[in-house]
Amino acid sequence: MPSFTLPRTARLTRITRTHKVATAVLVAAGATTALAVTAEPGTAQAASAHAPAAVKPVSANGMPAAVHAKGDAPKAEHPAIETVAAQLKVKEAPKQAHTAKQAANRSTERKAEPTRYANNLDGWIRQSLDIMKAKGIPGSYEGLHRNIMRESSGNPNAVNDWDINAINGIPSKGLLQVIQPTFDTYHVAGTANNLTDPVANITAAANYAADRYGSIDNVNSAY
Repeated sequence: MPSFTLPRTARLTRITRTHKVATAVLVAAGATTALAVTAEPGTAQAASAHAPAAVKPVSANGMPAAVHAKGDAPKAEHPAIETVAAQLKVKEAPKQAHTAKQAANRSTERKAEPTRYANNLDGWIRQSLDIMKAKGIPGSYEGLHRNIMRESSGNPNAVNDWDINAINGIPSKGLLQVIQPTFDTYHVAGTANNLTDPVANITAAANYAADRYGSIDNVNSAY
């Protein structure tokens, strides 16, 4: 049988009768298109779906507009909140300054606390040395201790009742065996006005020795 080719119109007609074509177009936020084609009557087969194309915003002058990432949107200004915050800072500043001043005062008070000395020969010598240093009276721990041990063996209540001073009614007393007239002349202000007070006795004797011998360190016998 001789072959022949159907005209184009006939082919299209035959395809139309044999196949059902369904097309749906959806437009949302630019252009989203979905196409569904049924190849054979009664058989549904999904066509490939195309994801929506990204649409870039354009500014009025035709240039791409800046896009803010999520969470980076410009923060809205709140003048009222900023004003209140500023007022709170102003109110808190004096309180903070006051607190800092109180802390500084407490620190100064702690530093100003008097040094505690032991109530024994070592403590008496150390306290006397601090007073002597403040008053400009020369002397060392060794010089004081050496003379104290020779004169009284470290007894603040020691009294010499046999020498010439005792005979004259003014016995030597205390750690460094000082007579009352000498104590009265060389008494160091700020110490007890008591001849047998350990610190008062030491400082008065050191003051006398500094005046007569240059320093208690230069005394090596009865003075």
